[in-house]
This record gives sequence, C-alpha cells and structure tokens, in this order.
Amino acid sequence: MQEEEKLNLEEAFAKLEEIVGDLEQEDISLEQSFQTYRAGMELLKRCNQAIDQVEKQVLVLNENGEWDEF
Repeated sequence: MQEEEKLNLEEAFAKLEEIVGDLEQEDISLEQSFQTYRAGMELLKRCNQAIDQVEKQVLVLNENGEWDEF
C-alpha cells in the first residue's frame, strides 16, 4: 500500500482500472480476489479523501468579484 499512497489522482484512477481488470479475470482465486478488492477499496477511499481536500480548496468567484472558498 505504500506505493499507492504516493500516487497522484490520475495514477490512482489508472491503478483502480487495473484492479477492476484483475477482478474480472476468470482464473482469479477467491482469496486473491478478496485481497485485490480490499486494496481497491483502500485506494478508492484515499482518492475520495484527496478529492474532498481539493474541493474544499476550490475558490469560487462571488457576485462581488471576490474569491470565496467553495
């Protein structure tokens, strides 16, 4: 999981797509699919947290021409 903590959002989403592809394999064992699913869910959780942080930092121009936090 250390490697996934250093990924930017684009890399993390690419890794999630790879995980989905792994889970779609017919020859994946139940144990392996469970481990892969858990890794994907942890990565998804970190992605959601990163997106939440970005959303909080987004500034919106208000009607007075001033910047407000979103």
